[in-house]
Amino acid sequence: MNLLLNYELFLAKAITFLFIIFITPFIFNIIKRKRTDQKKFKIILLEEKYKNIKKDILLSKMNKLEKKKWIKEEKKKDKEFEKKNKNNIVTLKKKTLFVLDFKGGIHAHEVIGLREEISAILLAANKDDEVLLRLESSGGVIHGYGLAAAQLERLRQNKIRLIISIDKIAASGGYMMACVADYIISAPFAIIGSIGVVGQLPNFNKLLKKCNIDVELHTAGDYKRTLTMFGQNTELTRKKFCQELNLTHEIFKKFIKKMRPCLDIENISNGEHWFGTIAFKKNLVDEINTSDNILMSKMKEKYTLLNIQYIYKNKKLENFTSFIIENIKIIIIKIFSYKKIL
Repeated sequence: MNLLLNYELFLAKAITFLFIIFITPFIFNIIKRKRTDQKKFKIILLEEKYKNIKKDILLSKMNKLEKKKWIKEEKKKDKEFEKKNKNNIVTLKKKTLFVLDFKGGIHAHEVIGLREEISAILLAANKDDEVLLRLESSGGVIHGYGLAAAQLERLRQNKIRLIISIDKIAASGGYMMACVADYIISAPFAIIGSIGVVGQLPNFNKLLKKCNIDVELHTAGDYKRTLTMFGQNTELTRKKFCQELNLTHEIFKKFIKKMRPCLDIENISNGEHWFGTIAFKKNLVDEINTSDNILMSKMKEKYTLLNIQYIYKNKKLENFTSFIIENIKIIIIKIFSYKKIL
């Protein structure tokens, strides 16, 4: 018996020792990497990407002799071009199309990258340059999407033409962003609109009373807390909550009308959404097309296509943890939150 107890004690000590030796450095490594995480820009020259794709497809269709001949001719063309332009002092200034991507969640956390990308563009853009934002969002909290729309307004304020392309969805807060554009493009079956505000949460007060559980809720100010999950909601607080929703809706409508004066705002602000083709008839969008076609047409117009991405590099473990936490938060918010959702 004593031998068994001694063995268990030895085993516990050994496990503790191994934990200290192997796990502690791992934890310190995570902390160190977290501190040294870097935020950086990734810039992709899209026309080069498309040229390389075209080249690969053309070569795959050729036999060995054709490939050899084609490569030789291309090299000859490149040499002739370099020789011709070697002594040219004046160079042609090409227009630039800055391509951004925004795939927004319920909290619009992606605005962290968007604001940096827009700041970078404002530092480098010339007068005739344009911005294409490929937008995908079903909306979310008003303060998140309000900030995202305000970031896009910076381009308008600096007289840089903003094109927004909606391939899948720009509803509610997503459309709040889209309406800032000088020109809105939508795919035929993209979901557009949903100009409304919603707020909901369950109330467990009756259930708690049945379980003989009291809830203490004290506020300074009549409307510090309107609706609550555990306290008793009154007609007065419900009325105030509805007033706040209606006020938010009015502000939302005024913003859209300011950005797109051509809209019959009262007709399209009832919370309804439409497919792209119907949204086009209602002046919610300016053209039925896809972002891919826009990029191809700009290439033909000899634009330089720059895809700008602001990337935050962090550890995979942290990414995984953040992913789990974020999804749990989204589920909880959808069930319990009373935040104003656009």
